[in-house]
Amino acid sequence: MDKRIDQIIEEILEDYGQDRDIDRMDFFGQPDQDEVVEVIKKLLMILYPGYYRDDYYSSRSAMPKLSALIDETMHQLRKQIEIVLVNEEKYREASREDRKTAAQEICIDFFAKIPKVRALLQTDIDATYDGDPAAADKVEIVIAYPGHYATTIHRLAHELYLLGVPYIPRIMSEYAHGETGVDIHPGATIGEYFFIDHATGIVIGETSIIGEHVKVYQGVTIGALSLEEGQTLKGNKRHPTIEDHATLYAGSTILGGDTVIGHHSIIGGSAFVTKSVPPYSQVIVTAEVKVSTGGNNE
Repeated sequence: MDKRIDQIIEEILEDYGQDRDIDRMDFFGQPDQDEVVEVIKKLLMILYPGYYRDDYYSSRSAMPKLSALIDETMHQLRKQIEIVLVNEEKYREASREDRKTAAQEICIDFFAKIPKVRALLQTDIDATYDGDPAAADKVEIVIAYPGHYATTIHRLAHELYLLGVPYIPRIMSEYAHGETGVDIHPGATIGEYFFIDHATGIVIGETSIIGEHVKVYQGVTIGALSLEEGQTLKGNKRHPTIEDHATLYAGSTILGGDTVIGHHSIIGGSAFVTKSVPPYSQVIVTAEVKVSTGGNNE
């Protein structure tokens, strides 16, 4: 038995020598995913100090504790950014000190965006409360709504994406995806007053542009058309534009970089849209429904 085990171990070790992507042993340049998740949790405490916290804040202690938390989170994020910058061509041959300086500047630029992100999130809370009569109050939205949670993490990841940080924004978005079932690529541009109702099964692609006061229900896909050309499409507009005040109902699918859903339009449940629709449109899927009552089917 031991001989067979030794043989299996040897076979696995030999399998690592085939120079495939899965055989890489050079871990330098890869962020610590657990550290990134810790950063997310600390950023949530910074965004919502009265909702996410690991300690009680009195009126006297809140500001000093938040100040220390911000400083600690900046340091933690800066270290992860420094690690991943080696994957960017302009930093590949740079010294470690130069990457550290660049990471520090990126981190400062990111944290300078926090007030803007918080202002956007307040509009999202307002939109959710106004759009959902089931919401008891705005506190419930912050602490219990998966759609708002996913939107919060997206707004953070999007700022890092705009700053050109590799890997970390996608780790953040996939963490939110795993927690909520909402898959928003960090590259997607989303305007004010964004409301995800019910969440679960929502996909929003990298080059999507979503305007203001847009409402999205569960199971909606804002995606690309055929991806047969794969990597040759990188950098092109592949995903739709959703204009202001549009509503996308459950299970609807909108595809293609040239597809524009005009403002104040309604896309009905299960609709499949690959062409633009003008403002104030309604795209409704209809089917004949028969209802039988009683026991006589004749």
